[in-house]
Amino acid sequence: MPAAIDFFTSVEISPRADRILSVWSENFREQVSFDLDEPTPKPRSHWSDYVRGVAITLEQAGYRLRGAQLQIRGNVPIGAGLSSSAAIEVATAAALLSHSGFNLEKVELAQLCQRAENQFVDTRCGIMDQFISCHGEKGSALLLDCRSLEYRPAPLPEDVRLVICNTMVKHELASGEYNRRRAECEEGARLLAQQFEGVTALRDVTRAQLESSVNNLPEVIFRRCRHVISENERVLQAAAALEQSDLIEFGRLMASSHQSLRDDYQVSCDELDLMAELARESPGVYGARMTGGGFGGCTVNLVSAGAVDEFKKRIAVNYQKRTGITPEIYVCRTSDGVHEVASAVDKRDAFPDRNLSEAG
Repeated sequence: MPAAIDFFTSVEISPRADRILSVWSENFREQVSFDLDEPTPKPRSHWSDYVRGVAITLEQAGYRLRGAQLQIRGNVPIGAGLSSSAAIEVATAAALLSHSGFNLEKVELAQLCQRAENQFVDTRCGIMDQFISCHGEKGSALLLDCRSLEYRPAPLPEDVRLVICNTMVKHELASGEYNRRRAECEEGARLLAQQFEGVTALRDVTRAQLESSVNNLPEVIFRRCRHVISENERVLQAAAALEQSDLIEFGRLMASSHQSLRDDYQVSCDELDLMAELARESPGVYGARMTGGGFGGCTVNLVSAGAVDEFKKRIAVNYQKRTGITPEIYVCRTSDGVHEVASAVDKRDAFPDRNLSEAG
């Protein structure tokens, strides 16, 4: 159940006469160029891999791109678990496609961006981050079925805020652990498919089936499976809670989710656990949990609008006191997904061949 927040990555694009993509990152203050006709492009473990991977994937899907100058900037914190990679992928893909005269459905756009991250960047992510960057709706989270790609908005009340608390740590353990968890879940699905008919993924397994298999699965695999299966249940329950405006229940489910991520999926860390604990002790907080890949990064907190200022003060003081680290705290509203925008000076008037694409 993702939500798009009002942080952004924007890609300004203008034409070239050749098949070169020349990319300037304002955030990294760095220029990178590559040829769309290069026969065997390789990733560099560099921020530009997201741009290059998207371009390569679009070309492989049959969308022949024009050369271009790209200028990328954004305020999505990098490495904080707030989907900065999906934002740059979706904004870049939308800009390149528009620039080259193509108009894709947003579902296909999300799928191609996920493929770029899976196959070129080599992060075996699911489609949720790219999907919400494409389909985010102001005022709502999104209940997303990642198999059928059916979705519906789940309304968030006007009088609450999403407050993101950045622990300012990123443990080295995080590198590679995402792919390892994915492999562990796939192994669990394979073993359970040998016992139960019709199982192709963990979403096909009921809690009762899993519990009956506790002695047939390695302990770690069982715990990974228990997290995924119970999290699927929590997502459906959370959607129902939002539709009934039951923020107390929604917050309870957030806490339960964090506990499962900590104990069964084992992707939390001391700083995330402390941040979630401090939030739960604060007045006006409905729920708190880690977000992103874990081992550092951020928690997301659902906070009554009237309690936000006091919440920020309490978290900043108490987290710094306990860790010696000053956190960053972002008060967010929900936002729409990728769209073409005009900058402060309308570049579409001043530069008729120039487009600006933005994704949250």
